[in-house]
Amino acid sequence: MLELVQHLVNGLSLGSIYALIALGYTMVFGVLQLINFAHGDVYMLGAYIGMYTAHAFGFGQSSSLFSLIITLIASMVGCACTGFLIERLAYRPLRRSPRINVLITAVGVSLFLEFSGQLLFGSDPKFFPQLFQPNVDWSIGELKINPLQIFVFFISITLMALLQYIIFHTRLGRAMRAVSFNHDLASLMGIPTDRVISYTFMLGSALAGAAGVLVGLTYPKIDPLMGTMPGLKAFVAAVLGGIGNITGAVVGALTLGLAEEFLVGYWASTYRDALAFAILILILLFKPTGLFGTKRTEKV
Repeated sequence: MLELVQHLVNGLSLGSIYALIALGYTMVFGVLQLINFAHGDVYMLGAYIGMYTAHAFGFGQSSSLFSLIITLIASMVGCACTGFLIERLAYRPLRRSPRINVLITAVGVSLFLEFSGQLLFGSDPKFFPQLFQPNVDWSIGELKINPLQIFVFFISITLMALLQYIIFHTRLGRAMRAVSFNHDLASLMGIPTDRVISYTFMLGSALAGAAGVLVGLTYPKIDPLMGTMPGLKAFVAAVLGGIGNITGAVVGALTLGLAEEFLVGYWASTYRDALAFAILILILLFKPTGLFGTKRTEKV
C-alpha cells in the first residue's frame, strides 16, 4: 500500500508537468488547427532561461521560495516572448497556405531551436540550480514523500487553474473561444484574430517555460535536446484527452504520468518511452477524438 501511494505521488507530479506542456499543444490546435511541434523546444528554452536567471541573480547559492518565484516568472516571460516570435515570424505568413507547409515549418522551427540551443548553450548537460530544496522528507508512518514533488504538483495545478480562469472568465478567453469556433465569424464580430492567436501562443509557451523550471528542480540535469521526448509525450497526452480540449489535455497528461510511473514501478523501466506511443496508436485506432474530444465535420 505504501509503495502504491508513493507511485501515485510520483505519477501525479510527472503528469502535472506533462499537462503544462500539453496545454500549449491543445490551445494552439484549438485556435489554428495546427500542431506546433516546436513547443517541446520552447520548454527546453524555459529551463535554460531559468538556469541563467538563477545564476544572474545568485539564486543558486541559497534555497528559497522567493528565488523560485522570480525564476519562474522570468522563464514564463521569456518563453512567452519566444512563442510570440515563433507565431509572428514562422506561422503567420503561412496562415493561408496548405497545412503540409505549416507542418513542415513546425518541424523546421523545432530543429532550428534544438541546434541553436546546442550552439548557444553547448551540447553537454548543465546542472540546474536547486532554487527550492526542502531539507527533510515528509513522513506518514513508514511512507516518506519528497515535499518538492508535492510543491511541483501544487504550482502546476495553480497555473492550470489560472489558465482555466483566463479562458472562461476574461474577455481574452471569450475571444480565444470565439476564434477557435470560427475565424471568419470572430473577425466579423470585431475580434482581432491575429492578436488573439498571438496571445494563445504566448500563454501556451509561458506554461511550457514554467514546466522547464519545474523539471529542472525535480531532475536537475538539462540539455538542448531535453524537449524532444517530453514534447512528444505531451502531444500524446493532448491526443489522449482530445486535442483542442483544455480539460482533456490535463486528464490525458495525468493519466500518462501515472501509467508511466506504474509501468516503471511494477514492470520494466525500459518500456517507459514506448508506452506513450503505444497509447497513441491505441487511441488513433479505437477513439481518434480522444477521451473528451468531439467529432468535427470539415468541408473539403
